[in-house]
Amino acid sequence: MASNPPKLKIGITANERFKNLKNTFEKKYGESPLFYACAPGRVNLIGEHIDYCGYSVLPMAIEQNILAAVSVNTSGTITLANTNPQYKDFTVSCSEIAIDRENPKWHYYFLCGVKGIQEKFEIAHLKGISCVVDGTIPPSSGLSSSSALVCCSGLVTMEANEKTLSKVALAELCAKCEHYIGTEGGGMDQSISFLAEEGTAKLIEFQPLRATDVKLPDGAVFVISNCCVEMNKAASSHFNIRVVECRIATKMLAKARGLNSSGLLKLAQVQTELKASLEEMLALVDAVLHPEPYNREEICKVLDVTSEQFSTELLSPNTQHVTHFKLHQRAKHVYSEAARVLQFKSVCDSEPAESVQLLGELMNQSHTSCRDLYECSCPELDQLVEICLKSGAVGSRLTGAGWGGCAVSMVPCEKVETFLQAVREAYYLPDPRRAAMEKHSLFVSKPGGGAAIFLEE
Repeated sequence: MASNPPKLKIGITANERFKNLKNTFEKKYGESPLFYACAPGRVNLIGEHIDYCGYSVLPMAIEQNILAAVSVNTSGTITLANTNPQYKDFTVSCSEIAIDRENPKWHYYFLCGVKGIQEKFEIAHLKGISCVVDGTIPPSSGLSSSSALVCCSGLVTMEANEKTLSKVALAELCAKCEHYIGTEGGGMDQSISFLAEEGTAKLIEFQPLRATDVKLPDGAVFVISNCCVEMNKAASSHFNIRVVECRIATKMLAKARGLNSSGLLKLAQVQTELKASLEEMLALVDAVLHPEPYNREEICKVLDVTSEQFSTELLSPNTQHVTHFKLHQRAKHVYSEAARVLQFKSVCDSEPAESVQLLGELMNQSHTSCRDLYECSCPELDQLVEICLKSGAVGSRLTGAGWGGCAVSMVPCEKVETFLQAVREAYYLPDPRRAAMEKHSLFVSKPGGGAAIFLEE
């Protein structure tokens, strides 16, 4: 578990993608890559928006990934290119690395990883690198393309500067350094990107970070379908508003039960302090928090803080404009979703005859909670989930941040082909834009492996 990311030998000529990436690199830079680094995207099977509240999640890595070809030099600059022409080339001096939160372009995610490694090892003079990035994860789709890029970049920077870290340490570092771009995520994406193993999903727990294998039932597969609405977490405040609402709910629940809330920022911490069950926490939410939105004045009064303290201690830079907060609904989602994750793992572990049905039902409950209590779905996602259920899925739910992106559906093995055709006909083909995207938007995914360095044989 504490091992380092693997270094694998690969025959480049036998692998079409590596061969094309090498050719692109050589044309661009006039030299061969020294090494390649790869970090996978992920699909979260259940446990949405609860990692940043301190709760366990249940993702698996997907086969789609971010792959980078890299050479190292003494130029003192980082030169980045992307095989996708919509992402422009970028060059920056190693001594002038700055990340613009207001303008989250692709290369800033790469720089998050660079900055994280630089600060961790206190590297005064970073090695220069030339790099070409190739991604097969659909962007802004809820499959963690941005976090995979941060993880890939952290791995690249570590290797280029001849440093070593365990997979766990790298996952924790990349989760922290992605905050540089302004998204206050919880660490699931980076953890599964490094800790994934082929053929198994993982229960990811935090503080301390650990990953446990979860064997998925043999009778079903997971199908990912993109609703084709893009959601860029760093460019909007939806995501951070939910983080803030959970933080305020934490303080309110702690205060109501006479806890010292100064060090409490996550809903899981309140449960730990109270030594309560998740069912008891759900009852506490109903007893303490009212369903009507709270305004700033009411929160300040209950928590006995000034308006200025509220803004600086509880809000993030891109949520300063928010006036109303749905604390009851957000806390209710988090505690019920945390319970569903544990139930999901328990079903997988005990393998009852009806496990596929039971897991499907938990996924459906999760989507309902994300849609109604957390309000992180969108009409297109809800429509897609409904179509997936009508087309033969036993369970279907949004995955990732929401507000667009993908649904994940659990489909019995014998129904996969008819399922794919039915979803294609009902959701993609009637709309020319979706029809054009369908090839990369609807696919079966098996649990893939974690981040790795590749060296040419």
